[in-house]
Amino acid sequence: MIRPLFTTLSFVLMSVLSGTALAQGASQEGAAEELSSILRSYETYQADFIQIVVGENGTNVQETRGSLKAKRPGLFYWETGAPLSQFIVSDGDTVEVYDPDLEQVTIHKLDDRVQTTPALLLSGEVENLDETYQVSQRILGESTQEFTLIPRGADSLFTSLRLSFYQGELQEMRMEDSLSQISILSFDDIVLNQAIDKSAFRLEYPEEVDVIRDGA
Repeated sequence: MIRPLFTTLSFVLMSVLSGTALAQGASQEGAAEELSSILRSYETYQADFIQIVVGENGTNVQETRGSLKAKRPGLFYWETGAPLSQFIVSDGDTVEVYDPDLEQVTIHKLDDRVQTTPALLLSGEVENLDETYQVSQRILGESTQEFTLIPRGADSLFTSLRLSFYQGELQEMRMEDSLSQISILSFDDIVLNQAIDKSAFRLEYPEEVDVIRDGA
């Protein structure tokens, strides 16, 4: 059994009391440039998170807690605890996923489709976002911005993605897939641009686990 790789890498639900934006954002091109500028300022990003997956009927189907680390260019570490313990690491060329319960590691090439995974926006290339997404922006007061990304490609892993920032810090992500399943990721204990050693992005697992590579 192979778990769907990026069900766990889903990412927003920003609660706005008025329910409407106080000011409309810039044009699509301007919104993409603004989002790119914010993300580029993140040399490193560390946070704990709560991830909630909501089904089509609005009921919670899964809730997990974990932590992540990201470092440009290309380094990413993701860990979730029980009951769905999982470790995901990217070195910029491949993504390794370790499922302790399944005693299994899957290794994926970091191709164009995988690189559009929401989590990798924190460590991957963020130039020319408007070539990959239709980007819109809402300004919610003086300190909060919300960006919505709609993939231009038909083979994307999601149908829409919203990123919410407070005072320049990414606070939440909300991703919807083609089955109308919504994944909400809320960040806490955020640390920006603190040095992280490369050793933090190595995946360790027992020698006896099954290793499955792309194409195997």
